[in-house]
Parts: sequence; structure tokens; C-alpha cells
Amino acid sequence: MQLRKGPNIVGPYGLLQPIADGVKLFIKEPVRPSSSSPTLFIITPTMALFLALMIWVPLPMPMTLTDLNLGVLFMLALSSMAVYSILWSGWASNSKYPLIGALRAVAQTISYEVTLGIILLAIIVLAGGFTMHMLTITQESSWLLLCSWPLAMMWFISTLAETNRAPFDLTEGESELVSGFNVEYAAGPFALFFLAEYANIMMMNTLTCTLFMSPGDMTHPDMFTTNLMLKTTILTILFLWTRASYPRFRYDQLMHLLWKTFLPLTLAMFLWHTSFPTALSGLPPQ
Repeated sequence: MQLRKGPNIVGPYGLLQPIADGVKLFIKEPVRPSSSSPTLFIITPTMALFLALMIWVPLPMPMTLTDLNLGVLFMLALSSMAVYSILWSGWASNSKYPLIGALRAVAQTISYEVTLGIILLAIIVLAGGFTMHMLTITQESSWLLLCSWPLAMMWFISTLAETNRAPFDLTEGESELVSGFNVEYAAGPFALFFLAEYANIMMMNTLTCTLFMSPGDMTHPDMFTTNLMLKTTILTILFLWTRASYPRFRYDQLMHLLWKTFLPLTLAMFLWHTSFPTALSGLPPQ
């Protein structure tokens, strides 16, 4: 996807480049602005990574760490809490550029959570339960992607916006915001934000696979794990491919796409899905 020489030098085919980047960041001196709020400035990147790792708890891989009755709602609530880490990082820097970037990021993240929540409700209505286990069992015969591909398409685009990836990386728009909410962060704290972002990307793709693409039969753990990893890797490659293919949206285009296009469509699909049980219950007995 790249035409520059940098990522191809460290190790064979550049495979050691991520390790080199991580080592470089963690051995640098962490610089903190003198006007920043010290405690909040340090806690915020730690909270971002903690939340990004906590969201993995109810996911079936194939055994869940905690089999929650409301696993889907737990994941939605934790992803919403990630907004606080972005807002506090901009606020704690006590600088106008991080604050502007944080406000833009919060507006974008909160907006696209609306669509994600409605799509989740529509899928839950089809699956018949809030547990991740139920979502997996429902798709043993066929993928939910086949009967709800418009929802899957809008879900994938919304996850791009939710994880701040191109073409929706307006929270870190270098040309407009000088890297946005994390501009005052360097070295280790910046690396924690970086790790949290990529952990969220992997988590969202794993959740997409669980919701729409049937990770497999949970009675065969090895096959289940292989299927889940393969499909998650393909979706992650799509994330990178999208980044290389499309230019960044303007902010008004980002909001127009959600509020004028995705929200009416997802509401209509949700109402259509909720009509299935009602229509079936009205049928005469066979």
C-alpha cells in the first residue's frame, strides 16, 4: 500500500518495523507541557488502553473470559466510555489545538455510536438474545450477512469512523488539526494511544465477524479459532486497503453521511426486522 522506503527496511520485508517503532517510542523521554494537568494527562492514555482491552472480555474466542447475559450491551457501553479518554486527553493538555481536536473526536464518536447501537439492536432481534454465544449459534446454518447485508455495509463503515480510521480520521487530521487530541503526547503515553487504537480495530473486526460472518462451530475450538482469526485478518486488511484508497472526508460530509443517510436507513431496517416476529405470530397454526 506504500511507495516509500521506510517500512521495508527493518527486518525481512519490513516485518520488524512495528517492533522498532514500539521500542523507539518507549525509550524516548516523555515530555509533558508545563501548563497541563499532570494526573489526568498521565491517566488518560492508560485508561484508553485499559478500556480497549476490557472490551474483549465477552467475545467468544472460542471460550469467553466472562459469559455475560448482556455481553453486546457491555461492549457497547465500554466503547462509549472510550470517548472520555479522548475528551480528557484534549482537556488535560490545556492547549487550544488538543481541545479542538478532542471536541471534534467526541462529536464524531458519539454520532456514529447511534448507528452502531441501532444496527446491534436489529441483529439482536434476528438472533433472539443479547449474548455473544447466541449470536454464534444463530449463524450455524447461514451467515446473518446474507440476509442483512445493508446493515453489514453500514456497520463496517461506521466501525471505520468509530475507530478513527481513514477516510474518517478527522480526529487526527494532520492537515487541519496538527494531529488533534494527542498532539501534546509523546513517547510512552502516545504509544498507549496507538496501541489502544489498533486494539479497537482488531476488536471491532472480531465483533463484525461474530455478528455477521459466523465464526464457526463452538464445539470444535481449533476450527472456531482458525475461522475467527482468518476472517478478522481479512477485515483488518480491508481497513488498511480503505485507508490507501480513499481521501479524507470533510467534517460536514462525515456528519451528513451519518445523520442524513445512515440513521434513516438503520431505523428503517430495525423496524423491518422487528416486524418479523409480529408477522410470524399472526400466521394461522399449521
